[in-house]
Amino acid sequence: MFTVRCILGTSAKNLTSRPVLRRRIELQRRMSTSPLPVAAVCQMTATPDKEANFSACRQLVEEAQQRGACMVFLPEGFDYIGSSREETLSLSESLEGDTVSKYTQLARKLEVWLSLGGFHERGHDWESDRRIYNSHVIINDKGDIVSVYRKSHLFDVELPEKGVCLKESAFTVPGPGLVSPVQTPIGKVGLGICYDVRFPELSLALRRDAAEILTYPSAFTAATGAAHWEVLLRARAIETQCFVLAAAQVGRHGEKRRSYGHALAVDPWGEVLADCGGEEPGVALVEIDPEKVRSTRRSMPVQQHRRDDAFYRGLERS
Repeated sequence: MFTVRCILGTSAKNLTSRPVLRRRIELQRRMSTSPLPVAAVCQMTATPDKEANFSACRQLVEEAQQRGACMVFLPEGFDYIGSSREETLSLSESLEGDTVSKYTQLARKLEVWLSLGGFHERGHDWESDRRIYNSHVIINDKGDIVSVYRKSHLFDVELPEKGVCLKESAFTVPGPGLVSPVQTPIGKVGLGICYDVRFPELSLALRRDAAEILTYPSAFTAATGAAHWEVLLRARAIETQCFVLAAAQVGRHGEKRRSYGHALAVDPWGEVLADCGGEEPGVALVEIDPEKVRSTRRSMPVQQHRRDDAFYRGLERS
């Protein structure tokens, strides 16, 4: 299987030598002619400026499509990251609003699938409670919304010694449940969002429902990302024997908030295939080989070795 360790978006540091340039051209050529489906994992730096964010995302999606990707993954908060609770709520929209409409048109125009990793969706009782969902929206290459997962686990964490104090539940409603993995050109994709990665019960439930790829679009804080990001993603890949694709926010969104970056792709053995780094926006492309999933599961049949649910609840009765 051909993989890319990291291909960033167009930037000066990627073009500093002829060997680097030649390698980049060769990687692009091989990706564009690959017999295997190619996924693109993106990272960006969102601000409260929705127009600027869409422009940045559009460029990432266009670059990924030109380089052979059939599905492009954008991070949590791709639409915007507000500087306050009030701003976050005021900028929110429904799924029928202008922002999602732009992305459905983009998917249709470029004929690519999109994973919109965390959309600020106005809740069903918006008029009465002014609360939102953190929604992961999948759009197919015809521009149709084919699945919406609303984040289950909300990030209410205070780590004063690390400068982290966020309470997502102050303005966000937890989603009602999981959604079944989505059949896409790269395989069956199971949907999570950011903090969900800390709950293996979610990934195992998606695996039981035939997921081959798990995705955790994120806006991890710099402190928690440095400590836990890669190890959590690799753990989820290893225990489920799935590919894991995790688009990410990177850099400063304002005076008070900075994201870790390092958008990752991990294979079913737990090997990191691509890492976008922690400095700037970019795109990493990876081939998704379904045989890698099958062979990993054949050689180490973890699911067959699991005991029934009653066995794992045995300590509750003791």
